[in-house]
Amino acid sequence: MIGIKDLPSAQDASELPIGVFDSGVGGLTVVSALRRRLPEESILYLGDTARLPYGDKSSRTVRRYTQRNVDFLMTRGVKAVVVACNTASALALDDLAYPIPIWGVIEPGAAAAVAATQGKIGVIATEATIRSDAYGRAIRRRAPEIEVLSQACPLFVPLVEEGWIDDSISRQIAERYLAPLLAANIDTLVLGCTHYPLLKSVLRQVVGETVQLVDSAATMAEKVAAELGVRCVAAPSGAAQHHFCVTDSGQHFARIASDLLTQSAVGRSQKIPEIVLELVEV
Repeated sequence: MIGIKDLPSAQDASELPIGVFDSGVGGLTVVSALRRRLPEESILYLGDTARLPYGDKSSRTVRRYTQRNVDFLMTRGVKAVVVACNTASALALDDLAYPIPIWGVIEPGAAAAVAATQGKIGVIATEATIRSDAYGRAIRRRAPEIEVLSQACPLFVPLVEEGWIDDSISRQIAERYLAPLLAANIDTLVLGCTHYPLLKSVLRQVVGETVQLVDSAATMAEKVAAELGVRCVAAPSGAAQHHFCVTDSGQHFARIASDLLTQSAVGRSQKIPEIVLELVEV
C-alpha cells in the first residue's frame, strides 16, 4: 500500500490525474460527467473487465477486487479515486484506508434521489448492491419518511457490455424488471449501477415521462469538484490527458468510451481523446 511519505506535495498533486475504476464500461458515465464539470482534470480509468460483473460476487471478493484496483491506481499516481461502481461503493468503501480522498457513488446518488422524489423511490441495481440496502439506508438517513422499493436487475450489465443498449430485447427485460416498481407507483427511479445510464433510452420508454430518472454521475462530479477545491489540488489550466486501462480485452469498450467522451465534449472546445486501451494485470 502507498504510504503518506510517498505522496507528492499539494502543488505537485494538482497535476496528477483523478483515478476512476469500475468493473467495465459503466464507470465511463462518471468519466463523462467529470469531463463536463472538470474539463481541466486528467483521468486515469481502470475497467476491471476480466472480473466483471461484480454484482454477483461475494462481499469478500468485491472487497478484494476493490483493494487491488485502488492499489493499482495509487501506484500509477493519482490525487483522488472515484469508485465508479455501485457494488464496490456499497460493499468495500468503508474498508479503504488510503492517504488520498476516495469517493463512492452511493451517497451522491441517494442525495440526488431525495432531492427529486415526491415520496416514493425505486432503486434498481446489481444483486449485491440490492442485498446491501446501501441506497435504502442512505436515503432513509436523509429522509426517513420516504418509501424505498428495490429491484435487482442482473441482466443489465451484460446487456451493456454486449452493446445491446437500445433494442427490443433490452426493452423486454426492462419491462419485466420494472413492472413491480411501476405497479407500486414510484415517482423516482435510481439507476443504482453506473452501467444503467447507458440504458437510459430504454428505461425512459418503459417508465414514461412522469418518473424521474436519477444517476449519480453529475452529482458525483459536483462533489469531486468541491472536494478538490477545498483540498487545493484542482488541476491548473492546461490540456487534460486521459488514460484508459482494462484487465481484459473488450470489443465494445473503446467504442462506448469514444461515444461517451464525444458527448461530454459537445459544446466545448475540449479535444476528444483517442481511446487507446492499455491491458494491465491487477
